This record gives sequence, C-alpha cells and structure tokens, in this order.
Amino acid sequence: MTADPKSDFLSQVTARGQFHQCTDLEALDKQAASGVTGYIGFDMTAPSLHVGSLTQIMMLRRLQQAGGKPIVLLGGGTTRVGDPSGKEEMRQMLTEEQISANAASIRTVFEKFLSFGNGKSDAIMIDNAEWLLKLNYIDFLRDVGRHMSVNRMLSMDSVKLRLEREQPMSFIEFNYMVLQAYDFVELHRRYGCRLQMGGSDQWGNIVNGVELGRRMDQAELFGLTQPLITTASGAKMGKTAQGAVWLNAGMLSSYDYWQYWRNTEDADVGRFLRIFTDLSLEEIARLEALQGAEINDAKKVLATEATAMLHGREDALKAEEAARVTFEQGARSENLPTFSITQDELAQGLRVAAAFVRAELVASNGEAKRQIAQKSLRVNDTLVSEESATLTATDIVDGAIKLSLGKKKHALLKLS
Repeated sequence: MTADPKSDFLSQVTARGQFHQCTDLEALDKQAASGVTGYIGFDMTAPSLHVGSLTQIMMLRRLQQAGGKPIVLLGGGTTRVGDPSGKEEMRQMLTEEQISANAASIRTVFEKFLSFGNGKSDAIMIDNAEWLLKLNYIDFLRDVGRHMSVNRMLSMDSVKLRLEREQPMSFIEFNYMVLQAYDFVELHRRYGCRLQMGGSDQWGNIVNGVELGRRMDQAELFGLTQPLITTASGAKMGKTAQGAVWLNAGMLSSYDYWQYWRNTEDADVGRFLRIFTDLSLEEIARLEALQGAEINDAKKVLATEATAMLHGREDALKAEEAARVTFEQGARSENLPTFSITQDELAQGLRVAAAFVRAELVASNGEAKRQIAQKSLRVNDTLVSEESATLTATDIVDGAIKLSLGKKKHALLKLS
C-alpha cells in the first residue's frame, strides 16, 4: 500500500493487518468513504464453518462498522461444483439435501457478527442458487463464456498447480471460476454491490469478476483480499490436533473455543487481537507489549473477547472461570463440557478409552490407547496406566467423573 487510506473501512483493515491486495485502492477508498456494498461467498461444504473462515466474517464486520453494507453470499449453487482453489483433488460431490442442511446450520453463525435488516448498512444474506440454478447452458456460454479467457484461466494457480502436478481437474471444477465471476455481476445488478473480498488465494477469481462486470455492464467493480492466516509456527488457521475448530456451538463448546484462543502462540497474540476482536488499537498495543508470563494475561483477554463475540459474553466469562478454577486451583468446574453416561454402563464397567471417545477428547479407541501409552490421560486427576481400565460408580466424585487429556483438555461425565 503506497498511501494511508482515508476511509474508515480501509483505515481499519490496514491498521488491523487485514490488507493484502486491491484492484484500485484509490478509487475504492473514495467509494468506501461514502459507504460501499461488498460481499464474500461461503460454500456449504460442511454443517459449520470453522475458525479459518472467521477472517472473512471479520472483514464483513469491519465493512459494516464503517457504514458499508455487507452481503453474505451462500454458495448453494457453487457448492454443487466445488472451488478448486488450494485443492489437490476434486471435492466430494454433495447432494442437494446435504447442501440445504449445511446452509441452514451455517446461517446462524453470521447473526453473531453482523446486524441484518433493511437499513442502509444492514447485512443481507443471499444464496447464489437463486440465479445459478436457472441458467440456460447455451445462453450462459454465449452471454458470459465469451468474455472469459481460457488462457488466463489456465494461468491461475488453482488450475496451473493441479496441471503441473498432473493431478486431474474436472471440467465442472474448471467452470467454478466462471460461476464465481458471474456471481459478482448478478450481485451488482441486483444490489449495487461493487466490492468482492476474500483471502489472497481468491485473487484470480476476484479479478475475473471485476473484469467480467466491466465487459458485460461497463461497471466499475473492486476486489480486495487479505493475507491467508497461519500461525507463527506455520500451522493453518482453524486446524488442531483434535480436529477443526468449528463455529457452530453444537459442534464445539464455548469452553473448547475459549481454550483454542487461550493456546495462541506468543508471537500471534497481538496480530490475532487486531483481527479477531473489536478492542481498540491502543488497548491491543498495551497487551501486545506484555512480557514473560504476563503474555498469558493477553491470551486470556483474546480468548474471552473472541468467545464473547461468537457465544455471548456470559458464556465467555463462564469459560474463563472454568479454566481458572480447573487450571489455577486444580478443582472441578460445572462449566466444563459435560457428557452423559448411564448407571447401567457404570455397573457393567465402562472402558476408559470408550469414555474419552464419548467425551470427545479423543477421536477413537485407538487414539485413546496411544494417549494412555504416552501417559496423557487422567481420570479424576489420576493417571490412567492400563488400556483395559474401566470406570465404575465408585469413580463418581461430587456427582461427576473428570476426564483429562494432557493439562488443558477436560470434560465431565455425569449420570443421565
């Protein structure tokens, strides 16, 4: 970026480390000063988005906070094709029923971060199935396809890398970038949308949409990307050894979500506070300057603020208190994730491995056995040393059985 932007939107995006590339920064800055309508697309490939998508959601939030109008574009149509970007093989094709169920589940997350309604800067949610499923193939080739350069499409990383590695790319995947470009045209025609945003890996797709709008409608459209977020150690955002960090509460508890942020690497604390919270830049600078053990205080603030945004302030404070009681006092907490067991199971002797699977601390009995061998599992703070160990009613203490994986992952089993 060659000059400091003047609009509130681009100023915040820049100051919070969310700027990577823009098709015409000066023109977009002028447009954003009076409010611009912008969108990001989300395909419906799973019942929940994971925390890796939060960078995009926060970009929409920054737009709304600055007086712009965010559009959440659900990919009910494009999910039927599959985005090849960053993929080494074709996505699994989902049924219409799976896509509809995923969309219904995912919709609820956006309401935690954006204000929806009919006002000038209120967010709206659209499904591209609304126009993509009605397209006539021959008409689409004639009206849209003639503006798309195959030479350019072949030069894009999402295509070029697959071809260089001799990994197959289907014709349907190749068409994805055409459909995404056409989405931008339709959103401009229907809602006056002039900005498409996304991660830096979407730059080629976004530029295609900007160009298609110019060729088809002589429209001045803009593209804006932000850096792909990885941790300081190079790990991909949203993935842990235990699996994806889901945004839907039914797939990951507020306690586990809080713990994910609490475990942020030291070098990432300031950056993540800027991107994933609404704290002032002055307060973030103060927290970022903490040294030694005090950096843990900044991590707790990050965890609580990020969790409050998704799960609500009350649940975030409960998660923080549960962590404090569990880790700082070595005690139990009613706010730990809780799972049910029956009296009959305990009477028969419930295998410890199965109990840890039930509590979602491990993915399988085999993983539980490996963790036992590594001396990582505890029941009521007592190390589990035998693979054949079982739980009985005598293990219930204060109404529950406490299960622990390492020092930071805990759950309770209670009689149902």
